Amino acid sequence: MITRIGIGPRMSQAVVHNGTVYLAGQVGEGATVAAQTRDCLRQVDELLAQAGSSKEAILATTICLADIADFAEMNSVWDEWVPQGNTPARATVEAKLAAPKYRVEIIVTAAVTA
Repeated sequence: MITRIGIGPRMSQAVVHNGTVYLAGQVGEGATVAAQTRDCLRQVDELLAQAGSSKEAILATTICLADIADFAEMNSVWDEWVPQGNTPARATVEAKLAAPKYRVEIIVTAAVTA
C-alpha cells in the first residue's frame, strides 16, 4: 500500500510505502540560512508526524545549500534540532535551488514508527 500526503499536481509532500516515509525536498521562508533551516525542519517535523514517524526515526538526509559557505550557519540550527544518539546518515551538497530566494533545501527518508 502507498499513502501520499500533501498531494499536489506535480508532487506529494510525503509518500509512505512499506514502513518508510520519503519526504519531498523542504524549503523554508526567511531572510537568513538559519531562518530557512528552522522553517524547513519545522515542516519536516510536521510531515513526519502526519506519516507516523519522527525525527528520531530519520534514516537519511540530504541537505542542499545554494552556497556551501553557509554550511556552518545551517549546521548551527541542525545541531540544535537533530536528536543526539539518533543522528541520521547525512550528505550536504551545494546545488542551484528552484528559486533564488531559497538558500537551503532538506530531503528526508525515515522509518514509520506508529
